[in-house]
Parts: sequence; C-alpha cells; structure tokens
Amino acid sequence: MFPELRYKADRRTLAFVFIYFAATIAAWFFFPEQWYLRVPIVMFLSVWSFFCAVIVHNTIHHPIFRSRGWNKAFQVLMSFTYGHSVSAYVPGHNFSHHNHTQTDKDRIRTQKARFKWNFLNQLLFFFIMAPGIMKDEQVFSNMMRKERPNWYRQYVLEMVIVMGVKIALLIIDWPKALMLLVIPHFYAAWGIVGTNYWQHDGCDETHEYNHSRNFVSPFLNFFAFNNGFHGIHHEKPGLHWSLLPEYHKKEIAPYIHPNLNQQSLAGYLWATHIYPGKRVDYLGNPLILPPKQKDGNWMEDVDLEKKKLQLGVEG
Repeated sequence: MFPELRYKADRRTLAFVFIYFAATIAAWFFFPEQWYLRVPIVMFLSVWSFFCAVIVHNTIHHPIFRSRGWNKAFQVLMSFTYGHSVSAYVPGHNFSHHNHTQTDKDRIRTQKARFKWNFLNQLLFFFIMAPGIMKDEQVFSNMMRKERPNWYRQYVLEMVIVMGVKIALLIIDWPKALMLLVIPHFYAAWGIVGTNYWQHDGCDETHEYNHSRNFVSPFLNFFAFNNGFHGIHHEKPGLHWSLLPEYHKKEIAPYIHPNLNQQSLAGYLWATHIYPGKRVDYLGNPLILPPKQKDGNWMEDVDLEKKKLQLGVEG
C-alpha cells in the first residue's frame, strides 16, 4: 500500500522526483553519440537536479509522509537526486543559517562574498561557502554520533549508499557518469547554496520583515515549490511549502518593504549582476559591507532537545 502523504500537494513533489529518475535512467541507457544532443540532456538533468535540491530543502524541514520509515527511505532516495546526503543539509541550513541569519554564526552569510564585481559574488558563492559547510558537516556528524545515534546512522546510510553507487557508475562508464550524474549534481549543489545570495544580500537581518527577499512569480514558484516566498519560510520554517503563499500574503506582504517583493528572478539577477550590476541594499543604496568576521561557533549553543524538529526525519 502506498504511504500516506501529509499534504496532497506533495504529489507534485513525487512527480518531479519520478521525472528526475526516469530521465536519468533513460539517458544512461540511450545516451546519444552526438554532442549537440548530449548538451540539452545534461542541461535538463542539471536543472531538474536543482529542482530536486529544492525538494531536499523542503524534506529536511517537513518530511512528506506520515510514516517515519517511508520518510527515512525517501531521504535516501533524494540523496541520489543531488549527489549528497540529505541529512547533511541539516547543520549548515537548519541550525546555522536559520538560527543565526546573516551573523557570524551563519555559515552561508552573504557578507563573506566580497568581490567588487557583483556577478562574481553570485557565481563563486558556492565555492566561498563550501569549506565552512563541509567542516561543519564533519563536526556536527561526529557530535551526533554520541548525541543522536539514529540521526548519525541515517546520515551514514545515505552517504555510503549514494557515494557507493556513484563510484560504481564512474568505474563502469566514467564519461557517462560525469555528464549524467556528476555535472547535474554539482549544478544542483551550486544552485541551492547560491540561492542564499539573492534571497538575503542587501536585506536587513535585524528587521522583523525585511530580512529576506521574496520572488513571487507563480511560474517560478511552481517549479521552486513556493520557495520564492522566503520571508515567511524564515518566520515559520516548519510550514509546508504549499501554504507559503497564503501566509506570505497575510503575515509578510502588508509589512515588508515593496522592493523585497520581486516579481521576476531573472529581472532581479540581470539588474544586480549584469546591468547595471551594482551591489545595493534593498533600498537601492550602495551596499556597505561590515568588516570581515571570523566564523562563530554556532554548535556551542545548540539545544538538540528544543531544536529536534530541525533534524529532518529523525526529529
């Protein structure tokens, strides 16, 4: 019997995951020889892997099934869609970013990107953040080995299975595995980390409403599972993605500065990264970066009992 979904809207989630696996498997067995046919296939898988990375984000905030067993299995499955453990998303995102947005304890705070050309800040954001994210993952998993063995076992299970399969496929046919798995998974990781830059750079983390930038296009949010409504997600991170537009309309939109309700992501990225390409705050003023800060230790004040709902399926 098929497991019961908590929200019927997650039929879209399952449909997107099915499309990813169907497309990847079909491409593996019927990959054309012509480069001009391979390029669009790799591009499609890269974009769809990014969509699945958004689902990974949703999953660690709000597991989709009523059954814990099915949620644990789903996390393993989703780890294949973006090439890394779903549980590994928990420390850097749920604990560091959500609890300490844009402070020294936020590993993905946008002030760490400091190029004069704003295009480079967006392009290289993932590479700037990756060392801190990976270090936190290692330290946090070691801590959880003692504090929450069930979480640690789930993390190890995801890592071993996903990395084992990926290595096996690279051995079987490394050019095909590179194009159909490694490149799409890298794009997904690059993209999901990079979203933090456009969602928070130039916002006011001390303000009740102006701490996040929202992108409210219905077309974008269909594919992004309403993650364009980022302000309400920070206020209510456990809220299911299907409810974000409704709560945004009631609790964020009437109070937020209108510049933080963007209609077009493409238009915003063009203006801030291409032309005129200036790094500005949400009021349109040149952004003045604070002095460089060392990363703070967000793990020293983690109360796992109070924050257990942030642990994904093991919460």
